[in-house]
Amino acid sequence: MPQEGAYTQPAEVLPTPTGRATAGPLSVSAGKQTVDCFGPLALLAQAAFLALLMPSSYDTSQLASLDSSSIYNFYVGVALMMFVGFGYLMTFLKSYGLGAVGFTMFITCLGVQWAVIVENIMVGGINMKLDFMDLLNGNFAVAAVLISFGGLIGKTSPTQLLVLTMVELVFYCANKVFFLTNMLNLADCGGTIIIHVFGAYFGLAACATLGPAKNEDLNASSYNSDIFSLIGTVFLWLYWPSFVAGGLPAGTEGHGIALLNTVLALLASTVVTFGLMPMFSKNRLGTVPVQNATLAGGVSIGATANLSMGPFGATLVGVIAGAISCVGFINPVISSAFDTCGINNLHGMPGIFGGLVSVVLPIMLGGVDGISPANQFIGLIGTLAFALTTGAATGLLLQMIGSPYAAFNDE
Repeated sequence: MPQEGAYTQPAEVLPTPTGRATAGPLSVSAGKQTVDCFGPLALLAQAAFLALLMPSSYDTSQLASLDSSSIYNFYVGVALMMFVGFGYLMTFLKSYGLGAVGFTMFITCLGVQWAVIVENIMVGGINMKLDFMDLLNGNFAVAAVLISFGGLIGKTSPTQLLVLTMVELVFYCANKVFFLTNMLNLADCGGTIIIHVFGAYFGLAACATLGPAKNEDLNASSYNSDIFSLIGTVFLWLYWPSFVAGGLPAGTEGHGIALLNTVLALLASTVVTFGLMPMFSKNRLGTVPVQNATLAGGVSIGATANLSMGPFGATLVGVIAGAISCVGFINPVISSAFDTCGINNLHGMPGIFGGLVSVVLPIMLGGVDGISPANQFIGLIGTLAFALTTGAATGLLLQMIGSPYAAFNDE
């Protein structure tokens, strides 16, 4: 994004071919222009959208006629998020673009197979019958590993990443199958708690015990690497509704509502991110919040996406999630020395917020069949504790294997 500051001198007046005077060129080397009142105007527009959406509702009469011909469509959308979305999002490191895309591909291909095997064994034993829903669930599981990879990227060797994938997916599947599903019957169609909270805090705990890289010189971005990273952002943004609603029966009302809620939450978090940036970064626009915080609405809406919260509710969730994430990236709680990609700001804190929404919203709606607010809260806290514990142990294991000599470097 253009970074703009204040002029140090007035713009030069230049003659035009028609003889009329005009201001100097748009780009003035003497200084950089501020964004003036852009931030407040963007937030004002979003506030107006919220007010206008308050009396609205969804027309669910046609949701059953949505395309339900093949789960493969949703599988492709989620797979694109893994390979292209996550892969290119992490190319922001100026000397680690090949590693970001290449290792994302490796983790996905290794992890989907392992997750399908482990989860099916935990559910029904070794004699498994697989379908595309199993592959879809495998991609969901890999998303947790890729989130953890975001914290560790540039500081781990291929061998360490293999071990991370294999070990984390065992803990992920155990938490999902035995604790969240069998014990609590947790409602989380979009993986806010199951995927985002687990993946973020597993990765952060592993980062803490593994330790920072000895040399941080290449832990930075460049103009070109930021452009490639934004490609990943766009792919994730576009296909996030498939990620949230892909596990629900296509053609049902809940599936359609999940798609609608997710899109509205993403729209709101994007506008709020652009609006808040200038207010917290000296009236200038930055790249990192756009690459990440714009996606926070999709993270937070996941646990409640299929609930009838209405357009206002979905947009409000996106507004708050975008604000939490944007402020987190501008003033990070955890240093990039430990959290390379800022997974706490995109997946961790918005994930916790979304988990809390799944506790409160059913109460506000007067109760929802099949959802226990108490179980939602227990699931959130239990997943957080389990992720931190197992992630810390995994980080110690990775430390024993040994990290690469040169950090954040493809060479």
